[in-house]
Order: sequence, then C-alpha cells, then structure tokens
Amino acid sequence: MLVVRDLRKQYVDGTDALAGISFELRRGEVLAVLGPNGAGKTSMVEIVTGSRSRTSGSVELLGADPADRSAMQRLRARVAVVAQSAAHLRYLTVRETLEMHRAYYATPRSVGELLALVGLDDSADQRVRQLSGGQQRRLDVAVALVGRPEVVFLDEPTTGFDPAARRRAWQVIASLARMGTSIVLTTHYMEEASTLADRVLVLRAGAIVGEGTPEELAGSLALETRISARLPLALVASELPPLVRAGISDDEGREGCFEVRTMEPTATLAALTSWAIAHGHELVELRVEPPTLEASYLALTGDAAMPVVVTPMEVDA
Repeated sequence: MLVVRDLRKQYVDGTDALAGISFELRRGEVLAVLGPNGAGKTSMVEIVTGSRSRTSGSVELLGADPADRSAMQRLRARVAVVAQSAAHLRYLTVRETLEMHRAYYATPRSVGELLALVGLDDSADQRVRQLSGGQQRRLDVAVALVGRPEVVFLDEPTTGFDPAARRRAWQVIASLARMGTSIVLTTHYMEEASTLADRVLVLRAGAIVGEGTPEELAGSLALETRISARLPLALVASELPPLVRAGISDDEGREGCFEVRTMEPTATLAALTSWAIAHGHELVELRVEPPTLEASYLALTGDAAMPVVVTPMEVDA
C-alpha cells in the first residue's frame, strides 16, 4: 500500500525534517506514528500524500509516486487525508455537506452509510456551525471516506477531544481497519496508539528511533517493572527492606505507599512477598506494572531521564 525508502527532507538552512526514514504500510494495517513536536510526523504525511516535495529517497503509494501530480489525481478516490483542521461550509447541514462531496466521485458511499460509519445519524440535519468539536472531526472523517479510500491518513485526529469523544473516534478508526482500510495515524496519545495500532513508528528529530507492535516496543528496552502496594502507617520504617524503605510515602495520612522499580520483577516480587509473610504484613493493593509503550516512547525520544534501577540483591530477607 505504501513503501517509503530512505526518505529525506532537508530545508535550505541544512536542517533535516526527515533524515532518511524507511517503512511500509500493509493492507488493512493501522500504523501509528509517534513523536514530539518537530519530529517530522506532519512533514512525512505531507510528502507521502504529495502535498510537499522531498529532497531524496523514494515513495510508492498504491503503486504511484506522490510527486507525480497526474498519478495522484488518478488516485484521488483511493487515498484520503484528514488533516488537523478542515474547512466546511458552516451554513450547510451534515447531510448537505456529504451530498456535495459525493458529487466528486464516480462510486461514492451513500450518505446513510457515511453517517452510520462515523456515528452522526442523529446529527444529519444539523448545520455544521452547530456541531461540537468532536462531531466536526467525525464529519471530517466522513468526508474523507466518501470515495471509498483504500488508504487513510489521520493527522492527530483526536487532539482536544474529551475522553468520551476520543473513544467514539477510536470506534470509527477500528471499524475502518476491520473493513480492510490501511490507516496511518499520527498521535500524541499513547493509549490511542496502544489501542488502535498494529505497528508503531517513533520519530525523533526526523529519524525512526523505534518500530514494532505496541507490545514489542514496550518490551524492547531495558526498562523497569513497577511493583507497588500499601502498608499500614504504623509500620516501623526500619523494618522494611532498603528497596521499599526508600520509596514509602504518606499518601495523605491514610496509609503508607511504596513503589519498587526493578529490572528483575520475578525475583524482586518473590523477595518482597517473602519479607511480608515473614513479618506478618499484608501487601494491600499489590500491583505489578510491566513497562509500557509510554515509558518506551519517553526513553526513545529522550523526554524523560531513565530512573535508577534497584536490584533484588538489596532486599533484606
């Protein structure tokens, strides 16, 4: 569907917006592209969809080079882009907006199908100016789907959404993927990428610094597992093993809390539970949290310092 090889975009001042990236998008796949502001996400989308030129490298989108305007014109119905903002005629209703865009395609989706896809059935006769931000964004997606595209690019589609609106948008994206649509999704939300993506690319300063499934990326780095629990405040701190003692907190005066970060979760958990049993303490709300996609992202992009690792060798018997 999309093949990118050694794609580079360099500005006149010598700055690399994209520093030779390579990746592929497969049929029916959701590819999430993560990265801080300025990492090159939007530049990448603009280049592979033909709205910005590249300095070097190759791009093949549905067998065509996006730099070839005539080829991209022929692909118009097969490729859709939902940018961060779209302009609609605010005095038209949702239904009228979709009818207007249907006129541009030979075999468009019906208005009823589009409304059902994005969950705007009850808003069909509302004017665009009356829609909420989330509803307008869903209208953007509906307009993009009129021509039955095979590849859809979504540039930060849920920015500014409340949690409920975000989850409704996720349902739309998941429905598209189930229908076999290939999707490139740029986002700042780790939960969004974890929920929707088959694969994730992490960009930093125009380069790909991480690639894989959300699970692969979460486990690809030497990151700590977090083990946490609550203990009674009456517990004497000197009774705790050093690893726990270092992290205990008051938690608003109700109970003591501690969190352990370790590279060896099995051994650490065994040592901790053995200690609790030996001392007659219950580990209330015991939680074991493996490394997350967010933790890997922060490490890959340099947005967070790597915490100090405490090994289970420091746990008292």
